[in-house]
Amino acid sequence: MDHETASTNGSSGASAKASPLPKSASEALRPERVPQPPKRSRRARSQLIVFLNFVMTMMVFAALVAVAGFYYVVSAFQAPGPLSTNANFVVRSGSGLSEISSNLERNGMISDSRIFRYMSATYLKDGDTLKAGEYEIKAGASMKDILELLRSGKSILYSVTLPEGLTVKQMFDRLNSDPVLEGELPAELPPEGSLRPDTYKFSRGTRRTEILAQMREGQQKLVDQLWERRAPDLTLKTKQEFLILASIVEKETGKDDERAHVASVFLNRLQKGMRLQSDPTIVYGLFGGEGKPSDRPIYQSDLQKQTPYNTYVIKGLPPGPISNPGRAALEAVANPWRTSDLYFVADGTGGHVFAATLEEHNANVRRWRRLEAEKGADPATAVDGQPEADPATVPKPAKRN
Repeated sequence: MDHETASTNGSSGASAKASPLPKSASEALRPERVPQPPKRSRRARSQLIVFLNFVMTMMVFAALVAVAGFYYVVSAFQAPGPLSTNANFVVRSGSGLSEISSNLERNGMISDSRIFRYMSATYLKDGDTLKAGEYEIKAGASMKDILELLRSGKSILYSVTLPEGLTVKQMFDRLNSDPVLEGELPAELPPEGSLRPDTYKFSRGTRRTEILAQMREGQQKLVDQLWERRAPDLTLKTKQEFLILASIVEKETGKDDERAHVASVFLNRLQKGMRLQSDPTIVYGLFGGEGKPSDRPIYQSDLQKQTPYNTYVIKGLPPGPISNPGRAALEAVANPWRTSDLYFVADGTGGHVFAATLEEHNANVRRWRRLEAEKGADPATAVDGQPEADPATVPKPAKRN
């Protein structure tokens, strides 16, 4: 009995010990403790830290190198360059940034072509380029200064002057002899009178055909413009007639205050059916676009040479222009003076004296001949004036060119 009781009590004690103790409400709501993950070994933890430290160190080092490199590149780009004296540099048409950079370094104008190339690519915006041409690089110019200059296109400009009154052939000769222009002109000459006399500016590397295109376009625009503004009663029928007469006026006088007066004389003669009898047309008929040699005078016998341009022989205008007239001659023909004059002859001072009657003109011619005789002029040459006998033939003064 006692044994059973002991066993029973022992069993009850074990049960009582195993059963949980009662919890209060606050304890029941408190979260139970979450089991911790197994701890890494100290060795594994040490290797990870070392690796991360290495990565961070390399990143910081790379950033410092990048900052230092960028500072060096920018400083070198803006620092004074190695050039000790001013020098010219040519950017050829079609040259790329790499070629330009290498040429600048090769010529001692920059210290590092790679820096110039990299910074130029950074500075240049969409559509922005380095312009072809010849540039003056100043002594000590930085790479940035050079970039801005080449980007601006402010290259060294040259010029070729083509005066009024030259023929197309003479203009071609001047273009061909220019040492800066490049390329060949076309073998076939454009029509006489189709090129505008002017001074044309250009940069090194410009082709002769580019200047020729400007000349043709400029003359066409000018002729069209002045023809539209011509006097309402102008008797010329076409722009070609307008151009032909302007080319004759251009060769007859170089004085601004005479051109419109000379134009009125020729227009009056045309209206009356009189021959123009202009010496420059004799010259063009004999020598064409080559022009008269400087040592070759106009002889009396030349006045009757049969050529399509000799207005001592033909009536009306010649078949085409005899030179390339400038604006002043074209304006003079488009809006001539209103006069009754039919004659003019040189006055001995570089100008002309005009006359409306044959009697007055012949007196002017005699005066001119006396001046020529006093100078010892060869009587076999055609002086600038021939006495008239019949208004129907109107021998207008022959003027030496």
